[in-house]
Amino acid sequence: MRRIVLQETSHIAPFNEPARDLRVQNKPLWLWQRDVLGAYTTEEREYANWQQAVRFETEPAESLVHRDNLFFNDALVAEFIQRSRAAGRPTRLAFDSEDPAIREHVRPLTHSLYEDGDLLLADMWYYPAGLTQSVAPEAIVIHTEPRERGYYHIPPYMASEFGDLIYFLPRKAFVLIENWVHLFIADILFGVFARGVNMEDQVNSNWQLKLKILLRSVWEQKQVLSSSEVVHVGHNVTIDPSATIRGFTTIGDNVTIGPGVVIDNCLIGSNINISQGSQLSLSVVSDGCFLPFRAALFMTTVMENTMIAQNSCLQLCVVGRDSVIGAGTTFTDFNLLSGPIRTLTPLGGIEETGHRILGGCIGHHCRLSSGLVLYAARTVESDVVLFARDDRHFIQQNVTYEESDHHKYQLKYPYPRLYPRENERAETKHGR
Repeated sequence: MRRIVLQETSHIAPFNEPARDLRVQNKPLWLWQRDVLGAYTTEEREYANWQQAVRFETEPAESLVHRDNLFFNDALVAEFIQRSRAAGRPTRLAFDSEDPAIREHVRPLTHSLYEDGDLLLADMWYYPAGLTQSVAPEAIVIHTEPRERGYYHIPPYMASEFGDLIYFLPRKAFVLIENWVHLFIADILFGVFARGVNMEDQVNSNWQLKLKILLRSVWEQKQVLSSSEVVHVGHNVTIDPSATIRGFTTIGDNVTIGPGVVIDNCLIGSNINISQGSQLSLSVVSDGCFLPFRAALFMTTVMENTMIAQNSCLQLCVVGRDSVIGAGTTFTDFNLLSGPIRTLTPLGGIEETGHRILGGCIGHHCRLSSGLVLYAARTVESDVVLFARDDRHFIQQNVTYEESDHHKYQLKYPYPRLYPRENERAETKHGR
């Protein structure tokens, strides 16, 4: 099968980069798509838009067409291709608008899902005989099979909207990435969180797997959730005996984990140093990151080559690549005034996120000093330097590149702007 990729060049704020280049599950999105679809496709072609694809794709070859800003998993792709081939005609991926996972987590902040009555049409098509077929695609409706999971009850004294904090975690995941919040959904909710729930379902329904995990834990003299059947560790990994690693965790190569570290249901990349006392839960830490002592991550994505300094606390956040978060910096995730949580949209406006709790987002190549406190859902644009000052200890508004402190203090800043906005001319390393 031929895979035809349609480019989506719109930048995702505050990263100032197309979605395809952002990391999901410790991979660039384009590589995640290639790996998932590799079992079905034998060749790949990329076009700027649909018109260009139709112009050049004149051969009657079986084709799968999709945009490059989609996150999907194996289970969704397998069902879509199987049902499309059985239909024997052009098809298009669709979802019921009342599917809980789509309604609650995907549709908010999304503006490119096409409505057709009670259906939401996604930018993925199947053509059994190439793009030259003139037959209108038939909608293939996929049920994401969500499982309801919660871990916190919001008491009435904290907010006007109180009750159980729950998420709908799908077996068949799909996210259209148009906002940084969608990265959080793809990486954390539909990624590591859903992966853990999937494994729980397998254990509960398969007594052989349950027995295998139990026997492995007895053989290794470890707790059940810490055995090698549950925790997968790569090569050249050093783990202090006092560290606790449990849940459905994956650790890459060349990783050092210090004393007292607690890791629960996380995806840890390669070439990472996690120092003593750090605590990570339901998080993704990409390649080349460094967490000095007592860093805390909860439901947070950290892209490659980033440092989260000691005593920092990040909850439900997304942090870009090559950034530094100073010591003692805290990202809050709740609106104490009980209003809805809003965040930045691609067009520069503010829109409700649909989440009761949500942390902040830091772009690429940022440097944040120690002691900052960021309010819920606030963003810091790529290439920004932020100092904690007497008059600005709490970050209450989104921070743009023009508000970076290296402009105000007119310091000799040795780093060029690497991630300009879509409509701005990129600066080179020579300052042109």
